Amino acid sequence: MLRFAVPNKGRLEEPSATLLRESGLSYEKTERALSVRVRNIDLELLFVRTDDVCELVADGVADLGITGLDLLAEAGTPLQVVAELGYGRCRLTVAVPQAMGLAEVADFDGLRLATSHPRTTGQFFADAGVSVTTVPLRGSIEVAPKLDVADAIVDLVSSGSTLLVNGLRPVLTVLESQAVLVAPAGEVTGLATEVATMIRAVVAARRKRYVLMNAPAGAVAAIEDIIPGIDAPTVVPLAHDGLVAVHSTVDSDEVWSVLPRLKQAGASGILVLPIQQLIP
Repeated sequence: MLRFAVPNKGRLEEPSATLLRESGLSYEKTERALSVRVRNIDLELLFVRTDDVCELVADGVADLGITGLDLLAEAGTPLQVVAELGYGRCRLTVAVPQAMGLAEVADFDGLRLATSHPRTTGQFFADAGVSVTTVPLRGSIEVAPKLDVADAIVDLVSSGSTLLVNGLRPVLTVLESQAVLVAPAGEVTGLATEVATMIRAVVAARRKRYVLMNAPAGAVAAIEDIIPGIDAPTVVPLAHDGLVAVHSTVDSDEVWSVLPRLKQAGASGILVLPIQQLIP
């Protein structure tokens, strides 16, 4: 049986559960469940701390796992990233008190940095030839400079509002992070390949929208220039002479700018639909 380690709490828990269900995995989870069997595939889900996923996959307890790129880098385990999942985005950021005039990597030479990512932080500054002292902390990292525990911090930042509240400003980005699907180093085979394919199909679909429209046949070339689709748009003749239906895909981030251009090219009756799964 394939075992899949997924987060049981924190910012990755809910979007990971949504991803698994959209990928077609059917299961029920009670509040205190540590593991469940998936009904429609020979798979067991292990609900664990996000910090433990890398270790469980590296030790062979789980065959696949969902964790953050920052945790993968910090673990230092020889795992491969099978897919970037597009949620849980954040930055591992070096931040300093507002009054400190630090701006460059070299400015941190000899300073103390409080962080929950000491391995990644140490490697970042070592690669730059800068000597720092890491102060490992798990919580309340933002208050470390106020308590004189450290001179600056290295912490995960999403919006940056927590830094501002604590009188800190971001200076350097150590790592860009997001949720990822990980597997042991080497070739992914068998059922693990099928599960990874289903997950990648959902992630790919979230980045696209399906666009349908009517247009004069003479406008097809202009429409294809605007939304070429994956390989080419689908063009279907309509009952009225000279009219066709055009089906294509577009990046979800570009829909707002594409629709006016399609209208100008002669398209009408434009529909934009979500895509559930997409295998390019």
